[in-house]
Amino acid sequence: MTDEDNNHPRPTPRTVSRRRLLGAAGVGGAAGIALGVGGYALADAGGDPAATTGGSGDGAALAGLGADAVPFHGTHQAGIVEPMQSTLHATAFDLTSGTGRPGLVSLMKRWSAAAAAMAEGRTPPGLTDDQVALDAGPSSLTVTFGFGAPVFTKAGLTAQLPSQLTPLPPFPEDQLDRARSDGDLWVQVCADDPLVAYHAMRTLQRLAVGQAAPRWQTTGFSRAPGATREPMTGRNLMGQIDGTNNPKPGSAGFDATVFVPANATAATAAGQPSWMAGGSYAVFRRIRMLLDTWDQQSLDVQQRTIGRRKDNGAPLSGGPGSSETTTVDLESFDPDGSLAIPGDAHIRVAAAASNQGAAMLRRGYSYHDGYRPDGAPDAGLLFVAFQADPMTGFVPVQRKLARGDALSRFLVHESSGLYAVPGGASPDGYVGQALLES
Repeated sequence: MTDEDNNHPRPTPRTVSRRRLLGAAGVGGAAGIALGVGGYALADAGGDPAATTGGSGDGAALAGLGADAVPFHGTHQAGIVEPMQSTLHATAFDLTSGTGRPGLVSLMKRWSAAAAAMAEGRTPPGLTDDQVALDAGPSSLTVTFGFGAPVFTKAGLTAQLPSQLTPLPPFPEDQLDRARSDGDLWVQVCADDPLVAYHAMRTLQRLAVGQAAPRWQTTGFSRAPGATREPMTGRNLMGQIDGTNNPKPGSAGFDATVFVPANATAATAAGQPSWMAGGSYAVFRRIRMLLDTWDQQSLDVQQRTIGRRKDNGAPLSGGPGSSETTTVDLESFDPDGSLAIPGDAHIRVAAAASNQGAAMLRRGYSYHDGYRPDGAPDAGLLFVAFQADPMTGFVPVQRKLARGDALSRFLVHESSGLYAVPGGASPDGYVGQALLES
């Protein structure tokens, strides 16, 4: 479910609003953003609660959260390394019959122009606004586009299909619903205002009519900015602090782990198609948590299943005074001679040392879709992971987890998708241009 092999404190976003800078400064050197599930919280200690919770207060205070904007254009697409927002809408689309490459080009141009406008809080060009988000700012909106393997055949681009888009292998615990998996196109919309996120997703759907139709859609949530007095790593629906470890933007090896080289020549040399320069690959998994069963376990069982204390996230190998940022010691033993972190504990099985260095950048959200016929919660994790090559990132880690992770008995993998996420668009271009005009 998670990738405990890296450390990723909250990155500094591409915008420079006062609220974001304060948040980033508060996290530097600490646990940072929760990229497994949960998100982040920003608040000025001792500040006006209205400034971060949306409560009563003057307009200037309330403007901070809504006014934050993340540029759509850049070397990489937005929505990968930016701080997690509180709301996610993920949707897969299939091209309609007869939509070939020209239609896909037209669609990606419209989608890119609309995403760029909405990221600035503007009405998309050529579209009558439905006014759902009329009185809201951009609220850190990001829109990320990906291409599924089937679209290459439909658009006559089979020669450009990356080997990295080889279908994910079956895993022993999978119970996949193919109607809620895969898809020609994948769109990730995130924002700090649920209405802004919904409006953006709905706008993109409207712009796709006639050329692409939704295959599946799901919505997730994370901790809202300002929900805690200090920036803290979020918790998942099992109550565990989740996301302590992730790659750090700017750290050695980060770009090589997450992104295809940004130079086309270097991308080709790395075994990638030149059009993927600056891109990444997204794995999307809907993982239902067996929460009723989990809640019946003792605290000791829960902690040993994860390998961390539930109250503060400290590794079980840590002594008094340890915290979630304490380095995990997989060689530590308890006084009775047993491993401090059990052999099947999640953080041990998912560690880079257990997977020949395999790593990925997680950006997951919680979901709750009501209750199942047996009364159990239909809830869990919308797992999103970005990496330069899923065959050396996600796949080996998931294989190891499927074979020996104690947490697996509390999870059901119900949907899955793999998508090529091209590099970012230039101000006068569109996402996927290098592919579609090749």
